[in-house]
Amino acid sequence: MLDFRRAGFVVSGFLLGTAGVKILGSKDAKKVYTHLTAAVMRGADEVMTTATIIKENCQDIVSDAREINEKKYMEEEEEMILDAREILRQAQEEQEESEDAKA
Repeated sequence: MLDFRRAGFVVSGFLLGTAGVKILGSKDAKKVYTHLTAAVMRGADEVMTTATIIKENCQDIVSDAREINEKKYMEEEEEMILDAREILRQAQEEQEESEDAKA
């Protein structure tokens, strides 16, 4: 047996769908879509601009960090050289003292 209630829902859905397609395809709806698309594109441009700024800042940070590390490595190397010179100086003094003691 045919259920008129279900048939009514199907017909109503078909009519609403048809009306919806007409509404979504109207000039006013197209204007709304155009403005929304333009807004999304502006938002994307802002995001890309911000991403570029962040990328540049990160590159600056990495460059500065490399300079800091280079200075630190140079300071450590100079300290090692000074320590080695001090050890050599002490060894020479000990050698001279032992030669003086033998003489």
